[in-house]
Amino acid sequence: MNQLQPYFYKLFSIVLLPVLLLLMVTTAFAQQNRGTVSGHVVTNTNKPADNVSVMLKGTKYGAVTNDDGDFSFRAPQGKYTLVVSQVGSQSQEATVEVIAGKTTVMPQFTVSDATHGLQEVNINANKTNKFKRNKSVDVSKMPLNNLENASVYNSISSQLLQEQQVFSIDDAIRNASGIQKMWEATGRGGDGGAYYASRGFVVQSALRNGIAGNVTSQIDASNIDRIEIIKGPSATLFGSSLTSYGGLINRVTKKPYDSFGGEVSASAGNFDFQRVSADINMPLDAQKKVLFRLNTAYNHEGSFQNTGFNRTVAVAPSLVYNATDRLSIAVDAELFYGKSIGKPIFFFPYGVTIAQLGHNRADELPIDYKQSYMGNDLTETSRSTNFYGEVKYKISNSWTSRTNIASTHSYSDGFGPYYYLLPGDSVSRNDQSTRKSKDDMIEIQQNFNGDFKIGKFRNRFVGGLDFFRDNSNQYFFGSTLDTVSLKGNQNYSNFNKAAMDAMYATGTFGFTYPAIYIRNTYSAYVSDVFNITDQLLASAALRVDRFVNIGNYDPTTKTRYGAYQQTAFSPKFGLVYQPVKDHVSLFANYQNSFRNQTGITEDNKPLKPEHANQIEGGVKLDLFEGKLSSTISYYDIKVKDITRPSATPNRVIQDGTQLSKGIEAEVIANPIAGLNAVLGFSYNDSKYDATTNADVANRRPGTASSPYLANFWVSYRLQKGTVKGLGFGFGGNYASDNKIINSVSQGVFTLPAYTIFNASAFYDLKNYRIGTKMDNLTNQKYWIGYTTVNPQKLRNYALTFTYKF
Repeated sequence: MNQLQPYFYKLFSIVLLPVLLLLMVTTAFAQQNRGTVSGHVVTNTNKPADNVSVMLKGTKYGAVTNDDGDFSFRAPQGKYTLVVSQVGSQSQEATVEVIAGKTTVMPQFTVSDATHGLQEVNINANKTNKFKRNKSVDVSKMPLNNLENASVYNSISSQLLQEQQVFSIDDAIRNASGIQKMWEATGRGGDGGAYYASRGFVVQSALRNGIAGNVTSQIDASNIDRIEIIKGPSATLFGSSLTSYGGLINRVTKKPYDSFGGEVSASAGNFDFQRVSADINMPLDAQKKVLFRLNTAYNHEGSFQNTGFNRTVAVAPSLVYNATDRLSIAVDAELFYGKSIGKPIFFFPYGVTIAQLGHNRADELPIDYKQSYMGNDLTETSRSTNFYGEVKYKISNSWTSRTNIASTHSYSDGFGPYYYLLPGDSVSRNDQSTRKSKDDMIEIQQNFNGDFKIGKFRNRFVGGLDFFRDNSNQYFFGSTLDTVSLKGNQNYSNFNKAAMDAMYATGTFGFTYPAIYIRNTYSAYVSDVFNITDQLLASAALRVDRFVNIGNYDPTTKTRYGAYQQTAFSPKFGLVYQPVKDHVSLFANYQNSFRNQTGITEDNKPLKPEHANQIEGGVKLDLFEGKLSSTISYYDIKVKDITRPSATPNRVIQDGTQLSKGIEAEVIANPIAGLNAVLGFSYNDSKYDATTNADVANRRPGTASSPYLANFWVSYRLQKGTVKGLGFGFGGNYASDNKIINSVSQGVFTLPAYTIFNASAFYDLKNYRIGTKMDNLTNQKYWIGYTTVNPQKLRNYALTFTYKF
């Protein structure tokens, strides 16, 4: 794959860059005779009114207000009538003159608070480029438009999830560029759902609305408004405990609104799939100050193999109390219950080379794709009980205080079957059980946001304090049951609960592993986005972390060991220039992250935190009245102070380096009414440098995933006629060969490239929605893996009926 890299960069420089420049020039020319119209819309209780339609009468020019109630759009020079409208409220009109090259600021508009809640349901559905989100509050911990943000992120909207009939976070993330699933959720306490790779590093979905939110089982999507995938080392604003060098996955949840409404859905499909879900919203008082919303779902799915199932229940209530026009209090919860049989995972045993194994590709292994090699009762139970609270207070027109608290509790108990691939076309069958394991996390965060001017220079500022505590009380144990041949017609059901219970009853354990510890992190951070001019922005941020590991507890000796403390600094810088205001943005960033390391060097000194530094640059586009949105970037990440074994017992050498660089591109388009598309492409080149362990030096890490990834989804919805609302969607994902074992001593083992196609059809009416989907249309056999071989689901389909009220 590295041989293709020069050709790709040549393609990028010869084809893509000229196209981008042409778009910039064309757009700049088109904007010469245009001016800007901007303004602010509030409700009659003086709150920002988001998602209100603002249009120039008789034209296509307009906008929808953002989360702060602001709107801004460009239009040709001339005199117009501006129309401000929302569902259930009388439209307002005002005369406006657009002057080329200037901004016309309109007087403030006021809309009804009583009907504004309908906007969340209706206006979003009528947006043209409905897969695009222009703004995020969580990505930079401040309201910031995408074109103003020097960081790169993907935002996966609820409208896209609805079209694809996505029921889990796992399936949703296939719509993001440059990210690939490596493992399904384990259900074990402390894990954050499935494992993914981003920019060559492992990441999980461990954040919710910007703070801690672990869910150990498959994460249901019933409560999701959108998913934000922030790329690159992001410790400056989010710390290192829940993020990785490749970025983070943040789930943004649905919020209550001030009118009664909701929907109830039922789904069914092959592999014994059944699902029911509900989304119910209502105000609880006549003044509509207390708002309540409940999202809940029951999901059951069998397996494409001869045994296996996954059953989950999700309940997510949320309550908002708007005490005054300055003070709001929100409390909500996520209650997840899961019971499942672990999906087959095939490991490579230590000391066995790929040559000895006799196979170096997953599609050459003599594994029966539909055989689970186990009985039907090696189940595991997992629970995640998470509570959240936020107090938001508007100190002044320029300053806001946000106080957040998150308390997450995860529990797991049961079996974890897995296999080792062995020479002679056989496998050992093994179990890693967890016994009433618990992991409790608490995060308390205080942020102060400011939007103010120093002289004529605008500043958007956030300063915060953060406390994070991880209290793990987990106990893992396991053993090998037997070794069986992969050949012949055998009954493998004797790998079951009775067999493992009988083995453990004798006190026979292949291993025991207690994970009992307490780790506290005390943090402070500041970040500022500074408008040097209206088109040139600079940003800077700094975080300091004090990490306190109280130590690991040994239940045998009843003692703690390995306690240590470390302090780490994490800076971040960004620069944004918009050669065409609100349409073309050139950006560059420096981002940092770190990982606390435990152990002693050869000269008897404590280890330093491991640091990752990223340099990134690219272009963001928002063209043709918002119908085309795109981000293209090049990044270069260098991780320093990686440890490697030392000749001295119980000591390590800390001088290793991992390099990861590549490009990512995303396009979100709405070329004509009803037609929407999302396309993504990425290339990642990761390797250990020569100072690292010679066994893997200059080789791609086995956890870096496929170098080349691509995704797309295209849908069309009929806009007129008797079948208005009927739509169709088609898309897929491509991943190149993935070297999950890649060393001198062990050899190279590859998961082959795959292309998966998916399709959906839907009919959306005022009170009903009917949809059907089919994933893996071609019934392709393919594998993912985190240095493992994990067979994936074959062709599957589902039918969904929804009643809306």
